[in-house]
Amino acid sequence: MAEFLQNSLFFGAFASIGAYMLGVLIKNKLKLAILNPLLIAIVLLIAFLAAFHLDYEVYSESAAYLSYLLTPATVCLAVPLYQQLETLKKNWVAIVCGIAAGTVAGLGSVLGLAALFGLSHEEYVTFLPKSITTAIGMGVSQELGGITAITVAVIILTGIQGNIMAEGILRLLRITEPVARGLAVGTSAHAIGTTRAMELGETEGAMSSLAIAVAGLITVAAASIFAGFY
Repeated sequence: MAEFLQNSLFFGAFASIGAYMLGVLIKNKLKLAILNPLLIAIVLLIAFLAAFHLDYEVYSESAAYLSYLLTPATVCLAVPLYQQLETLKKNWVAIVCGIAAGTVAGLGSVLGLAALFGLSHEEYVTFLPKSITTAIGMGVSQELGGITAITVAVIILTGIQGNIMAEGILRLLRITEPVARGLAVGTSAHAIGTTRAMELGETEGAMSSLAIAVAGLITVAAASIFAGFY
C-alpha cells in the first residue's frame, strides 16, 4: 500500500482534499470553534503519513498541484472587496491607518517575544512574517535569512489561531463595527482568518480581504527595518 501511494502522482492532492472535507464535516457536525477544518486536516495528514511510513517529500511533491491554486484563490478575495467599494472610499484613511497600526503591532510583538525568550537573529526574522499570507511571507523570510519551512508553519498556525479565536476576541473587546472587525481579522490572521471574517458578514469579509494585501505590502517594507532591531 505504501509503495502504491509513493508511486501515485496525485495521492497527496487527494489526501489533502479528503482530509479537509472530513474536517468540514466534523466542524459542521459538532459546531465547535476549535475544530477548524484546516487544523483537523493537518492532524489527519500527519497521522496518515506516519501510519503508512510515507516521506513528507513524497507527499509534498504529489500535493504541489494544490499550491498552484493559491494565487488565483487569493485573487478571488477581491470580489467581496469590489462589492464594498463605496465603504472603502468613505473610510480609506481610517482603513490604511488601522492596517498599518496592526501590522506594526504584530512585528513589535515578535520583537518583544524574541528578546524575552532569547531567540537568535535567524529565529527572530523567521517569525517576523507570521501574520501575512504564505505567498508573501515565504519571500520575506528568505530575503531576511530566516528558516522558510518554519515560517510557513508559523503562518498557518497563526491563521488557524485567528480563525478559531477571532469572534471571541472581538466580542470580548466589544468591537462591533464591521469595518474594524474585518480589518482586525485580516491584518492579524491573513487568508485563513478571512474565511472566518466572511462568516461574520459581507463587510467584514471584504475589509479582511483588503487587509491581507495592504498588510503584506507594509510588512515587506517594515520587516526589513525591524530585522535590524534585534
